[in-house]
Amino acid sequence: MKDLRNKLRFRRTVGWSVVVAGLLVAGPARPQDAPALSQGQESAFTGAVVASTRDTLVVRGESAQFQLYVFDRDTVKPRTVMVGSTVRVVSVPGEEAGVRIAREITILTAAPAAAPGAAQPTPPAVPPGVRRLERDIERQVRRYQFGVRAGVALDPELVLLGVHAQLGPFFSRDVYLRPNVEFAYGEVTALFALNLEAIYRLPISSRQGRWTSYVGAGPGFSFIHQNFEAVSGEGNRVDFGDFHSDVGLNILGGVRYRSGMFTELKASVYSRPAPVLRLIIGYNF
Repeated sequence: MKDLRNKLRFRRTVGWSVVVAGLLVAGPARPQDAPALSQGQESAFTGAVVASTRDTLVVRGESAQFQLYVFDRDTVKPRTVMVGSTVRVVSVPGEEAGVRIAREITILTAAPAAAPGAAQPTPPAVPPGVRRLERDIERQVRRYQFGVRAGVALDPELVLLGVHAQLGPFFSRDVYLRPNVEFAYGEVTALFALNLEAIYRLPISSRQGRWTSYVGAGPGFSFIHQNFEAVSGEGNRVDFGDFHSDVGLNILGGVRYRSGMFTELKASVYSRPAPVLRLIIGYNF
């Protein structure tokens, strides 16, 4: 009987020991969540510049870690940051992995000047993923762009295709000219449109410009043909022999992504029988 009591007491002791040990092990696990909470705070990173553009900076740390930074309106930085310089970057997290928003850039050691006739040193190769993000960001802010578009129009119902160019910014860093040409075809309507539009980039966007929103307006010159009669000997094909022109005002709004894709809703006023509404999806190269 005494042995049975001792065994029970021993089991209780072991049980409580396991519980206490579990609490001790689980307790310190809480501080491991602290880095996740601190990710919203500023952090500093020191390293050598391996790539520098007007809107991005790639820095290589001492442990061969590459970090991509983007600039916004609040970034404080020197006018030029040369490849090979050692810098200290204070930044906050962006909205996607691998991208941070630079808040302040300080040059600790300027890149050494190359001797006359000497070849420039080759910087370390940037990882493909970082380079791809850098190219996407640079494409988004390129001064001259062109692209393609497709969509549907309502009232009348049409399927449209087109091309466009984007020039700017002009007058302000958020104002662009975007002339475009559209060809649309429906059951009884054919349309060719030349639109001279300007867009304004709204401050409503992701933190580092992963997507941006915009509005715009401009005149639209439409050449339209509608034919409800079949062409003799040609079935129900629309006859393109007689177009008439029309001038209206286009009002639009859309969202553009860093990858180059955009979606847009455009309405035409003071223009009949041009389409009242267009839903467009496009791509900027």
